[in-house]
Amino acid sequence: MSIATVNPATGDPVEQFEPHDAAEVERRIAQADAAARALRSTTYGERAAWMRAAADLLEEDLESLARTLTVEMGKPIAQARAEVGKCARNMRFYAENAERFLADEPLEDPGAVGASRAYTRYEPLGVVLAVMPWNYPLWQVIRFAAPALMAGNAGVLKHASNVPQSALYLDTLFERGGFPEGSFRTLLIGSAAVDAVIADPRVKAVTLTGSEPAGRAVAATAGRFVKKAVLELGGSDPFIVMPSADLDAAAATAVRARVANNGQSCIAGKRFLVHADVYDEFARRFAERMSALRVGDPLDETVEVGPLATRSGRDELAELVDDAVSKGARVLAGGRVPDGAGWFYPPTVLAELPDDARLIQEEAFGPVASLYRVADREEAVRIANQTTFGLSSAVWTQDPDEEAWFIRSLDAGAVFVNGMTVSYPELPFGGIKNSGYGRELAAAGIREFANLKTVWRA
Repeated sequence: MSIATVNPATGDPVEQFEPHDAAEVERRIAQADAAARALRSTTYGERAAWMRAAADLLEEDLESLARTLTVEMGKPIAQARAEVGKCARNMRFYAENAERFLADEPLEDPGAVGASRAYTRYEPLGVVLAVMPWNYPLWQVIRFAAPALMAGNAGVLKHASNVPQSALYLDTLFERGGFPEGSFRTLLIGSAAVDAVIADPRVKAVTLTGSEPAGRAVAATAGRFVKKAVLELGGSDPFIVMPSADLDAAAATAVRARVANNGQSCIAGKRFLVHADVYDEFARRFAERMSALRVGDPLDETVEVGPLATRSGRDELAELVDDAVSKGARVLAGGRVPDGAGWFYPPTVLAELPDDARLIQEEAFGPVASLYRVADREEAVRIANQTTFGLSSAVWTQDPDEEAWFIRSLDAGAVFVNGMTVSYPELPFGGIKNSGYGRELAAAGIREFANLKTVWRA
């Protein structure tokens, strides 16, 4: 098993790391277990001070850390800086709000249950395992770690094997901020070792962001050992454009929604469902903007789209496009693997997809957009809801009644109106159907890994 940084812009190896053996994994879990017991006796004020200090350290390291993200997985350098900044903001958000989110909640009328006092309180679970992907090497982890640690839990991280430098940075960040030793520990292990960590009695829960097969495997093991799990899996999010929409704003936003992070985002707009009355004009504007994007070295400040993170990811994306084209789909932009080094794929727009194209049901994890012409809002929702995924969605309309109808009708964990899906610390994040279950961020996210304890007093 290879745990290594390979620059996706060149395909060249950068640094390789030895996996942790069983003894080292045991040592790190033991450290996390001891830290979890210590954290239970700390106050929200103490944890908040440590979390703010860790956020300060993150910002001090911004330039070097952003470069690490770009070299490890290929995101444009400006987006890497933005990811670091977003992580620091999330850490401060939970430092500020954790105590309020987890405050005791008294029953207004305790006499109704024969008590003089009755209330609920939130308590930490202990050690929580996070299995995280490579596409947002810091953000995916921090959006779990910040609330988990502020709730008084400890964390252990199994990160993707192609972002080990990011994983090792996170291994020390929280201790540098002042948290007890072992409060957050990285495990350099492969996927085959995850089941044993979930089974460990010191590990009380697990959260995973990743593919549907990975989610099924983790959920099965968690279920076998009766442990709490939160899953954030794939998405094939619809981006719906109705006749009343501001077409220029919709087209410009559609491009950002599709190619942010080189198109490797679970919440990216992937299927663009456009009303027939405005389809031709939207398609023209969208394809022109996609074709005009600058693709190249992600360390170049002017580049808008870098390489895909892995060769296998680039090849799988190309296979999906080739399958659709071979069955009759029309290419409006891109559609061919470029010559040269690195795992690049051009911003691509496909139209007139046949029903048997794999892209109809499978997630395109890269800068490939599928365009659909729809006759009315009913057809738009039928196509939007026909996939097995249900992560997020976007709707463009200026009609208030139409807006309310779409909000009611779309099967998704979120609906964004006249904008693109973005995750915010202040808003719950998660999906339904095969996109997973549970929520991250906001108050819902910190409560996922807390024991809701009922207290009744005579």
